[in-house]
Amino acid sequence: MTIRVIGLDADDTLWHSEDGFHSVTARFCELVGPYAIDPSTLAVTLDVVERRNMVLFGYGVKSFTLSMVEAAIEVSGGQVPAETIQRLVDEGRTLLARPVELLEGVEETLAALAGSYHMVVITKGDLLHQEQKFHGSGLDAHVEGIDVVSEKDARTYSRLMVRYGVEPGGFVMVGNSVRSDVLPVLEVGARAVHIPYEYLWGHEAAEHDGGVPTLGSITELPGWLSGG
Repeated sequence: MTIRVIGLDADDTLWHSEDGFHSVTARFCELVGPYAIDPSTLAVTLDVVERRNMVLFGYGVKSFTLSMVEAAIEVSGGQVPAETIQRLVDEGRTLLARPVELLEGVEETLAALAGSYHMVVITKGDLLHQEQKFHGSGLDAHVEGIDVVSEKDARTYSRLMVRYGVEPGGFVMVGNSVRSDVLPVLEVGARAVHIPYEYLWGHEAAEHDGGVPTLGSITELPGWLSGG
């Protein structure tokens, strides 16, 4: 069946995101290190706290910021000063206010595909922040809408395809995460295209069997869609 609908991951597929988290994690280690009982465990503890909190807080910068605060208290035995906590909150606020920076070739590629395919952004994260980034990116001129979901699993993709009115054979998901953008899509019988990004959060780490198309850039997507 011919592809009719293209699902597009947002963070690190359309615009830069994980590099910001990477930088703020380094800043967390720098700020909290002087108060940590064991400074060598800082990044690991933050990751453990993030994963633990996902059930309650979900994904996104706000969840990450709360996890930084909790991890700072944990690794310091409650001795981290209020001033440092405030600086961590400020780092999170700066990350929230970061301007959208599109990956190279994204706007031109989506503009070229818009006349031939229905395109929708499917992303995890904080609803308000993801919608702000989407509308601030200018891509809503080419993409029909955005769906911010709590998790990208087979059930979510099946539900979305029903809403889009497309069978699995007519849907392809494009994204940087094998765990979220590839494996659950294949599970429901649809297709997926993997476009790796420089950084990948450990929670998203997974591998496919090698049969999934892997592109070096989103600019290669039109060629893949046309069979070239």
